[in-house]
Amino acid sequence: MLMEGPIGIFDSGYGGLTVLEDIQKRLPQYDYLYLGDNARAPYGTRSFEVIYEYTLQAVEELFDRGCHLVILACNTASAKALRTIQQNDLKRIAPGKKVLGVIRPSTELIGSYSRSKELGILATEGTVISNSYVIELQKFFPDCKVHQQACPIWVPLIENNEHGTDEGKAFIRQDIERLLRKSPNIDTILLGCTHYPLIKEEIEKIVPASIKVIAQGQIVAESLQSYLDRHPEIETKCSREGKLSFFTSENTLLFDNNAARFTSFDIKSTHVDLSKR
Repeated sequence: MLMEGPIGIFDSGYGGLTVLEDIQKRLPQYDYLYLGDNARAPYGTRSFEVIYEYTLQAVEELFDRGCHLVILACNTASAKALRTIQQNDLKRIAPGKKVLGVIRPSTELIGSYSRSKELGILATEGTVISNSYVIELQKFFPDCKVHQQACPIWVPLIENNEHGTDEGKAFIRQDIERLLRKSPNIDTILLGCTHYPLIKEEIEKIVPASIKVIAQGQIVAESLQSYLDRHPEIETKCSREGKLSFFTSENTLLFDNNAARFTSFDIKSTHVDLSKR
């Protein structure tokens, strides 16, 4: 008999913790295993080949730890690695197991928030270059126009707790103003990186009050619930003791201390070496 296992949540760093918190609030009955590849973060400026390699290593690690379902709570990994893993690797490494991302759930809903049908996306360089949001949004909201802005320094600023400094705020404002200059009709901005909810209030102070700023966590949580309802063959394999486990490729004390800024969870992580896979 196949053993039940936790739902795996992967991110290149800490940002996925914001998604995990929303998922756990909505679906507290399940067990979750979070893996952050903090030693090799950020992913946003890396090549397709490297992001794919790193993401596949993480997915295999989570599968080996009993996960039947893995959520890539990382926009860059979702943009640059998810499709290849789904189409080329799953049948080979883990038939019957599933890997989902955060971009498709977001694009299925985000267009409905906009009245002007002009959306802004703030994301990492890798996500913007992939054009994943533009491609996916065209499937669900072909009448929407998408304006993207890469924010390559935001993740380092947030992870180093420098986003609140004068210099950090200046970088954030500069990227937001670049996005807004692309069209005066943008009325909805999606935070296309799971780190960005930590500075959502700062972003809302900069943009006009008429613009809605949307974080992904609640959207992804709602989408996961729907997915599990529609796929009992996966849902029945998810263990239900309400347990949380945390793993990192970085120093565990460093991870635990920094993670406290991203989530209210009490975290005591375990180290894994993904580079040896």
